Amino acid sequence: MLRAPRNILRLIGIARTLARYDALFPADWLPATGGLVFAARILSGFRTAPGIRTMRPGERLARALQDLGPSFIKFGQMLSTRPDLVGENIANDLSSLQDRLPPFTSAEARSAIENEFERSVEDIFEHFEDTPIAAASIAQVHFARVLVQAEGEAPAETHEVAVKVLRPGIERAIERDLDLFRWIADVVEGTQPRLRRLKPVDAVETFAESLRWEMDLRMEGAAASELRGNFNNDPMYVVPAVDWERTGRRVLTTEWIEGTPVHNVDELLAAGHDLEAVVAKASQSFFLQVFRDGFFHADMHPGNAFVRADGALCVVDFGIMGRLDQPTRYFLADMLLGFVTGDYERVADVHFQANYVPATTDRQVFHQAIRAIGEPIFDRPPSEISIARLLAQLFQVSERFHMEAQPELLLLQKTMLLAEGVGRRLAPELNMWQLALPMVEEWMRENRGPEARLAEVTADVIHAATRLPKAVEAVEQAASRIADGEVRLNLGHSGTPQWPLWVTLGILAALILSEILR
Repeated sequence: MLRAPRNILRLIGIARTLARYDALFPADWLPATGGLVFAARILSGFRTAPGIRTMRPGERLARALQDLGPSFIKFGQMLSTRPDLVGENIANDLSSLQDRLPPFTSAEARSAIENEFERSVEDIFEHFEDTPIAAASIAQVHFARVLVQAEGEAPAETHEVAVKVLRPGIERAIERDLDLFRWIADVVEGTQPRLRRLKPVDAVETFAESLRWEMDLRMEGAAASELRGNFNNDPMYVVPAVDWERTGRRVLTTEWIEGTPVHNVDELLAAGHDLEAVVAKASQSFFLQVFRDGFFHADMHPGNAFVRADGALCVVDFGIMGRLDQPTRYFLADMLLGFVTGDYERVADVHFQANYVPATTDRQVFHQAIRAIGEPIFDRPPSEISIARLLAQLFQVSERFHMEAQPELLLLQKTMLLAEGVGRRLAPELNMWQLALPMVEEWMRENRGPEARLAEVTADVIHAATRLPKAVEAVEQAASRIADGEVRLNLGHSGTPQWPLWVTLGILAALILSEILR
């Protein structure tokens, strides 16, 4: 009963914060919000934070969302993957939204650990550093050391670890914000027919589900473990091992990673690292994640990547991961190769083959729209080509043709944008996607070429052959039931079936074939 008044009051407070950062423009996306905007400007005293006037709209919105807290920071990160909703410029600015908040106390961190494992911190860790090394919206990270018993009679070894602890009360705070988001979505969907195609209620529920997973640190541990397994044979791409004995729902303990942050160019050069080699490694590892594994690190901002002393690329923070199934990987590879080679007809065709664009769409008009995206970049130097921006433009154009948003590709586009930014900072003359192109072409030959297709057909035949004995057995059982009178055929006055023999045989053959291929 009090839900609406409570949420209206919260909306006014949120609007006041947006007004302080001159970031009330999202209200323009919704009708009948003039009164709310005016009230917000009055409550803010028509004052704005220092330096705001010189910022772009997306930067101002990012600052406001950071002030509003964890749920809004995560919401801003989600919007950064939706250039089709907020525009490419705002989406790009939101990609740099800093997920940083003041740390909570060491006493709270220790209490969370002890409640999780029902043991004292001193029993769990040989040493626990009270001052956190990083504090984000959902959790913060502490340095610690653990004693690990070596095999045999060897003495225990000391291992350095990173301990990630959820913020106290974060679940309650996020549920309160999610209730507000759900209420707004219900109002919009119930009163604004033109906005229903965006499915605001479904979008909020998807967002809520992702937050719930992120607040269970066992899921992040599982993601880290899977990514580490995918690169088990590559010593130059390092994913920290998970200490499962010291990991639970609210605490994650992983191997400590020592290295230089990938965005500290001066430190990397001073340490003697080859920056072009670092970019090449980043390109190769990202290609393997996307195309080989269909499982990629989707939060590749500079603070999550380090370069070890031996030149290995190390990554941390696995709260946001992306998955691509095999058909989506085929679509993506076909599309990228089509753009790079100027084969726009191929790019258009794969959209129809994947059913991303309605079959009723005029192919020639869609092909023309694809060419309008590709031609401006085709003759530019490789270092100036941004695949992430190209994808953003593609999503915007496709939306005009009623193409439904593909969440996994939107997340990939955001990740590409972050990766490109890091790559250009390290080696401005290199294009990491141009480096990956030979690998994409080889992957296409292996997975989409004649040999791969022959292998698929062979696998299907083998599968069908394994089903054949069961199909024959099923036919024998059916014939036996007819002979025993358990099943009666509907016969005409002449005593023969009312349909031609070839129809009966056709039905029988179809049943056998369906059994074989099932």
